[in-house]
Amino acid sequence: MAIPYSRTIIGGLPWYSVLIVTGILAAILLAEREQNRLGLPKDTVIDLALVAVPCGVVGARLYYVAMTWDLFRQNPISILYIWEGGIAIYGAVIGGAVGAWFYARRKKLSFLRLCDVVAPGLLLAQAIGRWGNYFNMEAYGPEITDPRFQFFPIGVLIDSGDGFVWHMATFFYESLWNAVGFCVLWRLRKKEKQPGNLFCWYLLIYGSGRFIIEQLRQDSLYIGSLRASQWLSLLFCLLAALTLLWRALGSQKRRFVPGAVSAVCWISRWLLIRQPVLYAAALTAALALGLCGKTKWLLAVAAADSLGLACYLLRIPFSPQFAEYLHAVICSATLPVAVGLLKYQ
Repeated sequence: MAIPYSRTIIGGLPWYSVLIVTGILAAILLAEREQNRLGLPKDTVIDLALVAVPCGVVGARLYYVAMTWDLFRQNPISILYIWEGGIAIYGAVIGGAVGAWFYARRKKLSFLRLCDVVAPGLLLAQAIGRWGNYFNMEAYGPEITDPRFQFFPIGVLIDSGDGFVWHMATFFYESLWNAVGFCVLWRLRKKEKQPGNLFCWYLLIYGSGRFIIEQLRQDSLYIGSLRASQWLSLLFCLLAALTLLWRALGSQKRRFVPGAVSAVCWISRWLLIRQPVLYAAALTAALALGLCGKTKWLLAVAAADSLGLACYLLRIPFSPQFAEYLHAVICSATLPVAVGLLKYQ
């Protein structure tokens, strides 16, 4: 399992394509269930898919081209050679959202409601589609030097030219994160009544995992000191958290400022992971402001976060590299939980 037996499932049919299509079909089936539950017009999801999926493919390609323009500068026509690879999931989400917005306007439907309808299935589709990276032997992370972690699915074997080397299986980490996120969204879909809230949770859950997983990958697209997807994750998580908090407060908008600053402090930890003093200060501020809303469960979340910080500082229980990764994962996992506690207090 550490090395895929083939990139194709049968003949010249790539596993990557099969898994992408499987994910899209799964998303459509789940969205149709939501369409019926919410009483939307018949065939809304099918018609939406016919618009949003092509727009998503175009968006995925344009995003990749924009981030790697030097590869296409000399031969712009190669932008159309999508079969050679080169797409990005955030571009697909943005492109699909644009298509959904035009469709909603044309059909006089709620765009935010449509986003909620597709959100759980979208995350499940991403969980399925990530396995295409496994068969393509791409989207892997740093080399694993500790023999204790040289096994699948923690790692995968990648051809280095001089033999196969163990690398972190970041595709699997993201697939697992997305699968768990799908379960959370599926549970929340009946609880969240305001149109757009469920999609905000999608942005928050997916973004919080993607920020950390992206920094492990070896093939990321950079903008300055951070990967392009990390910048988008920061932006989407911030907008989603603030929107959820603002909507939850109703007439008590005076409580928005401390809750919002608390959420910003939780998010800022990503940028302070290697600066323990500033990280601890941000965590303390996030907790103090959050407790103003009497959310005592934040203490438990802060305790888990502090455990990750302690592991990083003490370099336990494994290597320094593993301790840093553990700290980063806990940092991402606690963000959606903290925002949820602030929202539902």
